[in-house]
Amino acid sequence: MEFDEPVSIPITGEFDLHTFAPRDVKAAVEAYLEQASAIGLKALRIVHGKGIGVQREIVRSVLSHSPLVAGFRTAPEDAGGWGATLVDLK
Repeated sequence: MEFDEPVSIPITGEFDLHTFAPRDVKAAVEAYLEQASAIGLKALRIVHGKGIGVQREIVRSVLSHSPLVAGFRTAPEDAGGWGATLVDLK
C-alpha cells in the first residue's frame, strides 16, 4: 500500500483524533460527521485530547458551523472530560 492512498476507517460513535495532525483535523471531522449522519448515528464522541486545546478548538469550530449538528458539549470526566466532545446530530 502506498502512503498517500486513503485509509478506510470504520464509522462508529467514537472518533479519536490523536493520530491526526492539526492541519488534517478539519477535513477529517467534516468527513466523519457526513458519514456518521449518513449511517444514522445520532450521538458521537470526538476525542481530541487535552493538550493545549488546538484540536479541540478546530473540532468545535467545525461543529458550530455544521448543519448536521444539533448540539455539542464537553464530555463528562468519565468519558474524557475536556479531552473529548459529545455531539448530537440532527
